[in-house]
Amino acid sequence: MFDVLVYLYEHYWRSDACPDSDMLARKLSAVGFEADEIREALAWLDGLSEATQDQGIDPADSSIRVYSGVELEHVGPEALGFLRFLESAGVLSPRMREVVLDRALVVPGGPIALDDLKVIVLMVFWSLGEEPDALILDELFADDECRQIH
Repeated sequence: MFDVLVYLYEHYWRSDACPDSDMLARKLSAVGFEADEIREALAWLDGLSEATQDQGIDPADSSIRVYSGVELEHVGPEALGFLRFLESAGVLSPRMREVVLDRALVVPGGPIALDDLKVIVLMVFWSLGEEPDALILDELFADDECRQIH
């Protein structure tokens, strides 16, 4: 699923530039993604769209977050530490953090890999039509060769 999301990020600079789900599924299949991966990614994107649609995300918003045991276990300490880093750097507002957590919690398995969490953060920015500054963007791209922008 994450490879599909990275592909979308690289080829459609904004979520509203993507074709409808049926057309997108056909394009992704033509590129070589498996049907299960495509279905999983499109369902995940539908949830992202719902999560960001009525968020009224305000970068000036502030709050303190206490994580539940399920969240701590599923997301994991490394990914949560990275989220805290992004918040303290002013990159993620509390509401954006909640969208990231919402999308991370629906990913099967756990704890979530840090590289996968970085893709989730990128996709939240992407869905809002925003791009993080260049230094944070570099930090968000995984070191894995297959996930680098060409």
